[in-house]
Amino acid sequence: MLRSFLIYLSKAAWAQKLITNWGFAWRTASRFIAGTKLEEALQVVRDLNARGINATLDQLGEHTNAPEEAQRATDDILTTLNAIGAEPSARANMSIKLTQIGLSLDESLCVLNLERILARARQNNTFVRVDIEDTPYTDKTINMYYMMVEKGYKNVGMAVQAYLFRAEADARRLLQDKTPIRLVKGAYKEPPDKAFPKKADVDANYDLLTKIMIDASLANQSAISKDGRFPPIPAIASHDEKRITFARQYAEKVGLPKNGFEFQMLYGIRRDLQEQLVKDGYLVRVYVPFGTHWYPYFMRRLAERPANIWFFISNFFKG
Repeated sequence: MLRSFLIYLSKAAWAQKLITNWGFAWRTASRFIAGTKLEEALQVVRDLNARGINATLDQLGEHTNAPEEAQRATDDILTTLNAIGAEPSARANMSIKLTQIGLSLDESLCVLNLERILARARQNNTFVRVDIEDTPYTDKTINMYYMMVEKGYKNVGMAVQAYLFRAEADARRLLQDKTPIRLVKGAYKEPPDKAFPKKADVDANYDLLTKIMIDASLANQSAISKDGRFPPIPAIASHDEKRITFARQYAEKVGLPKNGFEFQMLYGIRRDLQEQLVKDGYLVRVYVPFGTHWYPYFMRRLAERPANIWFFISNFFKG
């Protein structure tokens, strides 16, 4: 019930206007967000790289309301890609949401903006991950990904949400084309005919998809690029130690080298686990969100873990 309410709040304009005016809200959000400016995010990338951790930058934003907003968001993403290109030693790539660049407004506009982004990323020798959003956009997102592949772009990958019934079919289709996949559990409120309602079922599906992805990586001899920008096929994106242990054990069982898959985690969450995985010789990539449009992302982080809510409340009482 609380999770559903927080996800509702993540989309409520009235709540965004109210909460973003609370100073303690940003104090809490800054635990999960690398800053409002690009340079702040780049410094976080440098710090992560110095600790042996790769990064993916996310210029926060989604569901733009006008073509001009989608264009500005695209221009901001291009600026970030240029910044990555200007630092050849940066072990970083980029993640984007298609509703940020016009998918919910005009698909043809989104196609144009996405191609501009992938072309700029290619110029700057980096990879772009297309994040998956709620189910009204799933088919459109996958179809747009394939449009880019058909245009010759090889520097793009996808995400799959394990809580969706359709996730296995989507993953198998994408893996046939050697698509790099970020596997997540899912952070949106979905109807009961679309997603597993029970955590145990989501976990079981997550482990099944992990096996499928690891098998695909082994069959295709997938590996991270030497510069850390282009990921291997499987990205196991989870803070759940049971899911991480399963992935480690299965990869070892089938003989997939440690450079053939990576673990991904969110900025500000389980730094101890990130560093332990690096110490154990595994690839770790941290999702580094930044920008002024932090509210929806922040509310979904609160919805994911009760501990995050208590952190929010404690800041409230600090004034």
